[in-house]
Amino acid sequence: HRGRRELEHEFGKTMRFRTPSARTRASWQAMNSAADCVMDMKAPLYPFHASCDAVTRRGKQLMAEREIATLGGGCFWCLEAVYERMEGVLSVESGYMGGRLPSPTYQDVCSGTTGHIEVVRLAFDPAVTTFREILDVFFTIHDPTTRDRQGADVGEQYRSVIFYHSPEQRETAERVIRELDQARIWNAPIVTELRPAEEFYRAEPYHQQYYGNNPRQPYCMVVVEPKVRKFREK
Repeated sequence: HRGRRELEHEFGKTMRFRTPSARTRASWQAMNSAADCVMDMKAPLYPFHASCDAVTRRGKQLMAEREIATLGGGCFWCLEAVYERMEGVLSVESGYMGGRLPSPTYQDVCSGTTGHIEVVRLAFDPAVTTFREILDVFFTIHDPTTRDRQGADVGEQYRSVIFYHSPEQRETAERVIRELDQARIWNAPIVTELRPAEEFYRAEPYHQQYYGNNPRQPYCMVVVEPKVRKFREK
């Protein structure tokens, strides 16, 4: 299989629009509800404040209920496509973490000189899916025994890494790696790095929801689709 950059050069970055997801529509509805509170000046003052206070409290509650995970395991298009389909995952963003250059571009990262890794940042509801389950999927859809390579994609930006956001996440990751190594699922030891989360730089807009917007792009058909299919089969 040819690498992503080679296919990009040959075929370009074809973009397509798609119908917003149910999650996106729900977010719009929530924002509209909050806006209605502000715009509905015909309502009595006390109900107005009570209603908006309720919206604010609910927003804070939703923020408190979610947890963040940041993972690198090859091309971020692959990870994003899978986690967008996982129950309990509220949002997925593709971006860069772990490097030396502030606000890197895709070209900067691909140069291999910045130290950044392509990652996905997930917000998920721990009442629906756990961090352990997030990692179970992570170790299913990429090869954790190759440090800076996934298939034909080679380079530091494709490193296998878990950026943990709490001591509990680190402990869970260490336990999962230890169990998988003991099970000898692979012929080589796991080399996935565990590192504390750093500054997250969101990737360029065309990288977001890339597989959903470009399902017929050659790299998506050859590399991303098999990973999505493997996830669905599990």
